Amino acid sequence: MLAETICSAVSAAGLGIAAVTAYRKRFMAAARITAYALVPVGLVMTGVVEWLTGIVFNPTVWIGFGLLGLAWLILATTRAVERRSLGGAGGPAKKAKAGPSSPEAVAPAASKPSLGTPTPTPAPAPADDFSDIEAILKKHGI
Repeated sequence: MLAETICSAVSAAGLGIAAVTAYRKRFMAAARITAYALVPVGLVMTGVVEWLTGIVFNPTVWIGFGLLGLAWLILATTRAVERRSLGGAGGPAKKAKAGPSSPEAVAPAASKPSLGTPTPTPAPAPADDFSDIEAILKKHGI
């Protein structure tokens, strides 16, 4: 009896939070909170011991399974809508960003892509490395 009361209170609090969230125009989050808030009531209504003894003849159990199914459906729907809205908005920007750096990209002036082992380029002379530093030092009179 105490567990049912606690689960009912948690569900009622969750539904209240969902109502406040929906009032703030955050409907996706409100739907997700509603789904999570329905889970404790659904679990209470299913009842493990009652489920073992009389699942077929107890309509409360079937209502509990219905609430669990409704919670799952709401979660799946909100995730599908969220993925669709994020995929449509972020898709072209990501493809445009990843396009030039893809490994299949070939320079316009290249005759064929080099697929073999790359030839090592000669290391620049040490004087080339310090030329910028020397110019800065001369500029400051050092």
